[in-house]
Amino acid sequence: MGAIQNKLAGPVTDELALVQAAKRGDDSAFEELVRRYDRNVFRIAQHITQNREDAEDVVQEAFLKAYGNLAQFQEQSKFYTWLVRIAVNEALMKLRRRKPERTVSLDEDIKTEDDSLPREIADWSPNPEQQYTQAELREILSKTIQGLPPGFRTVFVLRDVEGLSTEETAAALELSVPAVKSRLLRARLQLRERLSRYFQRREPGNGKGGSRGDDVKNTDVASGDGNQ
Repeated sequence: MGAIQNKLAGPVTDELALVQAAKRGDDSAFEELVRRYDRNVFRIAQHITQNREDAEDVVQEAFLKAYGNLAQFQEQSKFYTWLVRIAVNEALMKLRRRKPERTVSLDEDIKTEDDSLPREIADWSPNPEQQYTQAELREILSKTIQGLPPGFRTVFVLRDVEGLSTEETAAALELSVPAVKSRLLRARLQLRERLSRYFQRREPGNGKGGSRGDDVKNTDVASGDGNQ
């Protein structure tokens, strides 16, 4: 128990001090928390909703709810993890209100051990870094992430884009750690497969026309997300 407390005491001391000050009525402390995390929350919300306006609404609602329920935050985890959970719930509600979709279990027929799914997919050839600038690669990756099913996309963004630990991601999404690992593996495999297919389509001499962005979009549509 002491080891856990020591682990938490380091990186979250400053954050907890702000939270405790905000609980005592110091609005400037909460404003500092907003300044510290609003961009991160916005990125997460935009990845989930894929809409800037909706993402801005999510950020506003998330911070309002966090402020209104600050007394309920028990300080047993990072404030940021708690805030992300609120933001993810708000973003997913936006998606559900936008267009009802058929309910699909993301975890059915999946074992939670990492070795239950194939670890490798064919290597990219040629090396994408030899053909594309870093800006182009970021744009391709961003568009490909958007094509993932929301449940996989959310786990991937929190874990691999925002850098939350597996445990923090599980806490933010109210999932078990094995479920997070399973979804993350599925997301990574789908992402690599789609990117591999995209770069193969862009190989010289393949006779494919159209813009790079169109190719990513077409690849996503062809993948059949509804069956995942």
